[in-house]
Amino acid sequence: MKPTALLLLLPLALASFGLSAMAPQQPSSKQGWQQSQQTDTAREITYTHFTLVGKSSQGRPSLVLDCLPAKESYRGKGKILNANLLVGTPLKVEYVEPEEIHGTSYFRKVTVRYRTDEGKEEVDKWSLGSDKTSVAIPKEAMKKILRARSTEITAKDEHGSPVTMRFDAPNPASVGETCNVD
Repeated sequence: MKPTALLLLLPLALASFGLSAMAPQQPSSKQGWQQSQQTDTAREITYTHFTLVGKSSQGRPSLVLDCLPAKESYRGKGKILNANLLVGTPLKVEYVEPEEIHGTSYFRKVTVRYRTDEGKEEVDKWSLGSDKTSVAIPKEAMKKILRARSTEITAKDEHGSPVTMRFDAPNPASVGETCNVD
C-alpha cells in the first residue's frame, strides 16, 4: 500500500476506534424505571415516557410505557396511554381469527407467558408490533407488572425457541402513581 493512502486511512481508523470506545453504556435494570417528558403536538398533550431495561440471553429487552399525568387528564387522574415490550428479536407470529369476521383479516398475536413477583404464571396473547420485534401489552397486564418488583416474561422467537426476559423494578410505586395504578 502506498504511504499516502495509508496516511489518509489512519485518521479514519483512529476515529472509528475512538468512537466505539466512547459509546455510552445502556443503563442496567437495577436503576429501575427511567422517565422523561414527551409532547404529542398533534393531540396537544404532554405525557410521561417510562422505560425499564431488562435482562435476557438474547439482548436488552425494554418495557416502554407512556402515561398521561393527572394534571394533563380531564378527570384529574393519570392514565396509561400505551405499553410495549421491545424484545429486539423477531417473534413467532400466530394468526388469530377474530370473533366477528369482516373480510379475510386475522389478528397477529404473540403468545406470552408472564409471572410477577414469583407468583402464578399467566398465559396471554398480545398484539404484535409493526416491526415484529415488539408487542403491545394490554393495560390490565401492564397494571400487574407495575405493581410488581420483578417480572419474568417469556415469548417465542421466530424459530420457536423461548426468549425469557426479566425486569426488576426496585420502586414501582412512582410509576404506578403517575399512571394511576391502584
